[in-house]
Amino acid sequence: MASIFSIRSQFIYDKIINWFPGHMAKGLRVMSERLSNVDLIVEARDARIPLSSINHKFEQIAGRKDRIIVYNKADLADDSVQQPIIDAFKQYRNQHVIFTNANMDKNVKKIIDFAADKHKQDPSRYPFISVMVVGMPNVGKSSLINSMRRIGVRKGKAAKTGALPGVTRSVAVTSIKVLEDPPVYLVDTPGVMIPHLPDPESSLKVALTGGIRDHLSDEVVMADYLLWRLNNFGNFGYVENFKLSGPTDDINFLLPVISKRIGALQKYGEYDLKTAAIFFIKQYRNGKYGKYTLDDITVDSLNNYFVNENNPDKQVLLSKNQEKKLLWNKKREKRLERWKRQGY
Repeated sequence: MASIFSIRSQFIYDKIINWFPGHMAKGLRVMSERLSNVDLIVEARDARIPLSSINHKFEQIAGRKDRIIVYNKADLADDSVQQPIIDAFKQYRNQHVIFTNANMDKNVKKIIDFAADKHKQDPSRYPFISVMVVGMPNVGKSSLINSMRRIGVRKGKAAKTGALPGVTRSVAVTSIKVLEDPPVYLVDTPGVMIPHLPDPESSLKVALTGGIRDHLSDEVVMADYLLWRLNNFGNFGYVENFKLSGPTDDINFLLPVISKRIGALQKYGEYDLKTAAIFFIKQYRNGKYGKYTLDDITVDSLNNYFVNENNPDKQVLLSKNQEKKLLWNKKREKRLERWKRQGY
């Protein structure tokens, strides 16, 4: 029998996740050194977390270089947020945004055409085009490169891909040709994480979409956050998948059910909750529960993001969940102060 169903008003999580291994720091340094030989930067991001997958380190590296923002894995995200994002980046940064699904080669030719246009505009200055592909871990950079190669030169895989973040660990020494006429070459780079994610929920979003190694954020916590988000979206597909009698907001109820259903049992028949959590998360990552964007994307939220991104002290409009979280934190601080005064 399922537990009594009521959705938590907020997801309480205060852990700060920092994952910035040595190869990422080295990759940033090498990118900066090689930038003088690059004509165009393609920055890949995850369409499911269009704001949380922005790495401001790339802003510093890119400087005045021409850049395309590519939101990959668009097949897993809400289609309705695409145009507001395109409009906002055009308005506030004058940047060109493309939404792609590299696994199906969708819209990838637009990237090749954008690069080729630089040659057409000034063939003497750009006899060939050198493109550097950057992005956070596991946003699909290598998949984009392989897709561009399939489309442009009809050849197979050139960059190694994988489900775990951090598959590419160094800046490629050689370039990968993706178009013959005009010649367009790509340079693959390692996924570089934001050195510090100050917002715990943003770090959970990045982890849930595969940008951070799962064990760093705790698979059970990620599964709990996923369950909470699905319930808030009104998506109860997990009820049918795991043959529940109804929806639940209790991960401690759901994981044993999943564990039993997939046969994830430990010694003496104990439930393997970690394996069950991983299975649940993997279903989400594979699109089993539909197309959702985890960031709050509205015209107001985008305007506030760009207006206030360099001015964190300036007041911004908050989502209802953020307002509840802020109120809860203030109440907690007051309680702690009161207990401290009372000598607890």
